[in-house]
Amino acid sequence: MSEPAASPDGVAGRVFRGPSSGEVARALLVGTVGVAASFAYAGPTTDFVAVPIHGWVVDLTPGVVIAVAIQLLGRGSEALAFGVALVLALGLFGLVGGLAPAIGSRFGDGAASVLVTYFLAWAVAALVIRAPFPAVPPAVAMAATVGAMRRYGRAGGVADAGTPRRSVLLGAGAAIGATALGTAIGLQRTSVEASPLTAMPQSERRAAERRIEAARSTALGVAGLEEPVTEVGDFYEVDVNAIDPHVNSADWSLRVTGAVERELDLAYGDLTEMSPDHRFNTLRCVGEPLNGRLMDNALWTGVPASSILSAAGPTGDCECVMLRAADGYYGEFPLAALERGLLAYGMNGRLLPRAHGYPLRALVPGHWGEVNVKWLTEVELLEGEAAGYWEVRGWHGTGPVATVAKLHAQNRLDDGRMQVAGHAYAGLRGIERVEVSVDGGATWAEARLSEALPDPDTWRQWAFEWEPTAAAHEVVVRAVDGEGTRQPREERGPFPAGPTGWVSTVVRP
Repeated sequence: MSEPAASPDGVAGRVFRGPSSGEVARALLVGTVGVAASFAYAGPTTDFVAVPIHGWVVDLTPGVVIAVAIQLLGRGSEALAFGVALVLALGLFGLVGGLAPAIGSRFGDGAASVLVTYFLAWAVAALVIRAPFPAVPPAVAMAATVGAMRRYGRAGGVADAGTPRRSVLLGAGAAIGATALGTAIGLQRTSVEASPLTAMPQSERRAAERRIEAARSTALGVAGLEEPVTEVGDFYEVDVNAIDPHVNSADWSLRVTGAVERELDLAYGDLTEMSPDHRFNTLRCVGEPLNGRLMDNALWTGVPASSILSAAGPTGDCECVMLRAADGYYGEFPLAALERGLLAYGMNGRLLPRAHGYPLRALVPGHWGEVNVKWLTEVELLEGEAAGYWEVRGWHGTGPVATVAKLHAQNRLDDGRMQVAGHAYAGLRGIERVEVSVDGGATWAEARLSEALPDPDTWRQWAFEWEPTAAAHEVVVRAVDGEGTRQPREERGPFPAGPTGWVSTVVRP
């Protein structure tokens, strides 16, 4: 075997090689410790290193890809996006964990590797989080892990980073321990909601409870069908960020700016001291599948948006409005739509939960869910159109919501009949009737409808029963809105303006 070529100074030359599997494993384990330490310090907040990375993932993902993910995975699409962000965070910290010891070794001792790891990890984390102090815990944890692996990973006095097996085992132990401890501490640190689910003032709570009880009495009593009023914990959530913002109502205010005669800056108390309004309002996600479950109904308590707009005095040139949120989200739509809306601070007789927009959110009747901005901080009145968050990404969901009849329940009744049921919704147009076919659309019959709720922008339950005459029935459902317009038959996917089409399924008695 030939000897390696000697360099001019007499030292054997080294041929470049990539990192070994042991080195890669050690780097990833150091990165895992860093991610765990970041979560232990920040918990599920924007100071956790994976959160801003998640924002980049969403921003860079084409709108059509997001639509497909929502259609295939539903709420799981959010978990997938955050999982990708976690992998990227691990890879980024792992890269630091691999480069820093290599750079430090050029200075000749273990202390240099520890210092380089700390400063490099801190710099990377600070750039990602955009804050210096939250970057300290992961940097300290990673530097300490590198130091421990160098010191205790040595075998028999070998003065290098240690044998791969011993270092990897030590790093694996540190990573497992850090992950378990970091997860427990991080979850504990933010286990309390930003807004406690406390009741509103007694008079408001009682008024809300009476309306909710009356609404629940309209239910058709179909097994497996969601009630007319959705429980807070079951109400769907779709957000652009992985972590809901923590907003302190004591420090929060709502600004009304732009094309107005008087700009306003309203504190939380300014709004809650106004005469409250209680309204039922259904929300539907523009990105859901045609027969998906991202559509729910609740009773909201708040201040009519028209009162705030009147106080600001929109100028004659004002046509549109841009709503901005504490999490960076923004949505634009016609001013006339907001004038019918509600600025809500309560949900089903309680203060808004953090997940649904505490301390304030917008309810824009008849429009897709994307314009019902949560964690509202600013209402900017515009003299012309502008693109909102999703419009920049190719969506067109700021218009009126499409009519839909969903089929979510199938039951065999005691008398042998089959029953299908669901909800129908058409925004402010309301629902006039729901038609059902059990023979693939050859013949149609009218379904039973629940009594309409007192507010126009709400869903209605429907149910239909029939005597089965075959081994399988192709059931098709369609709704007719309050203006007499039938739900369009042509099926269209969620992107770019929301799903349409008749819902159908095969029912086997």
